Amino acid sequence: MRGIFRRLAASPLGRTGIRTGLRWKLSAAIALVGALVAVALSLVVHNAARVSMLDNARDLADDRVLIAQRNYELSGRLNFPNAQIDDPELPAELRRKVEDGRRATYVSEQANGVTDIWAAVPLKDGHVMSLHSGFTDRSSDILKDLDQALVIGSIAVVLGGSALGVLIGGQLSRRLRKAAAAANQVAGGESEVRVRDAIGGVVRDETDDLASAVDAMADALQQRLEAERRVTADIAHELRTPVTGLLTAAELLPPGRPTELVLDRAKAMRTLVEDVLEVARLDGASERAELQDIMLGDFVTRRVAAKDPAVEVRVVHESEVTTDPRRLERVLFNLLANAARHGRPPIEVSVEGRVIRVRDHGPGFPGDLLAEGPSRFRTGSADRAGRGHGLGLTIAAGQARVLGARLTFRNVRPAGAPDHVPAEGAVAVLWLPEHAPTNTGSFPMLPDRPAQGVS
Repeated sequence: MRGIFRRLAASPLGRTGIRTGLRWKLSAAIALVGALVAVALSLVVHNAARVSMLDNARDLADDRVLIAQRNYELSGRLNFPNAQIDDPELPAELRRKVEDGRRATYVSEQANGVTDIWAAVPLKDGHVMSLHSGFTDRSSDILKDLDQALVIGSIAVVLGGSALGVLIGGQLSRRLRKAAAAANQVAGGESEVRVRDAIGGVVRDETDDLASAVDAMADALQQRLEAERRVTADIAHELRTPVTGLLTAAELLPPGRPTELVLDRAKAMRTLVEDVLEVARLDGASERAELQDIMLGDFVTRRVAAKDPAVEVRVVHESEVTTDPRRLERVLFNLLANAARHGRPPIEVSVEGRVIRVRDHGPGFPGDLLAEGPSRFRTGSADRAGRGHGLGLTIAAGQARVLGARLTFRNVRPAGAPDHVPAEGAVAVLWLPEHAPTNTGSFPMLPDRPAQGVS
């Protein structure tokens, strides 16, 4: 499962460009929509208020021109303010309507932005009486106050929308981050973690659907991997008996070159079967460490000397560790075997505190191993891993997980050299944990340190 999730993360879909938070995207979107709505409503309200005020002004001008007409017809004198007869500045469109015998009003805009209100009525003698007035200062002040209130309201809507977007986006972002963290735990091998339980919450939304889908996918992958592990273990277990019989029969053959070849292949097959069984046990997560206290430098020195005296061991800093010696030896021997098979001498081992490094001077690890870690039955490129079945490093990584350790791989290149420059060697680094796992596979609870007072 870890390999599958890791490959998904490394795919082109997993690469992103500029990273931005979901809360800020939602905040910007809500603020933008709020601003557009506020501007649209402000324009509508402003135009509606202006039209209403102009209609009132025209009605008032129409009433005044009627009063002026009555006064003129009764007294024969024009004594009404702003009233004129046959005003030369009367708009032509308004003059044509009045000459047709109709009373009318008209609104015109001057070049300086001043609004004029005209009202005209035909007289009995054939002349035209008109009344000219401007848009009142009080109306202009009301419009200005209205515009100011609309601007303040628009700003408040934008700020409120931004705050609401931050709150909503923050809640959704937290749920998604919890889901991502839980998914990473599942990808790391913690199959008991449930993404839906990790995000929590009472209200169900699309995040819950996503979490349920991830949980279902993880369960399906876990069941598939478990089925594959059982099949592999069953096949290896069934092969164990005939391979043992084959090896026993080969040992009874008369001495000679053919017998040596048969024995060599039979032993290789037995080793392969044992390795497959070990990988199946490690995949089952049922292995537990049997812990002992050892001096790491002395342990590595003695084990390497017994395995290959030609390998140089350098203890930079001795350290006492609590670990499983048998599993640690298995990891160490597999790393040495990989270096001897695929690298070139000299092979060097160094111990520094809780860190063990195994280096060779070969062509380096393949790129897919550096990117995704060791994988069973994948031997990598032909220059480094053309022989073997690819289980050595897989077993080493599995045993390291049982020990609670971390196993990393890297290639040695000249300082500042680009990637296409051939490597000068490969280094496998085993990082033993400061607190070793218990015999049950869990990590011990450390007692709280007492607070130190100041004397």
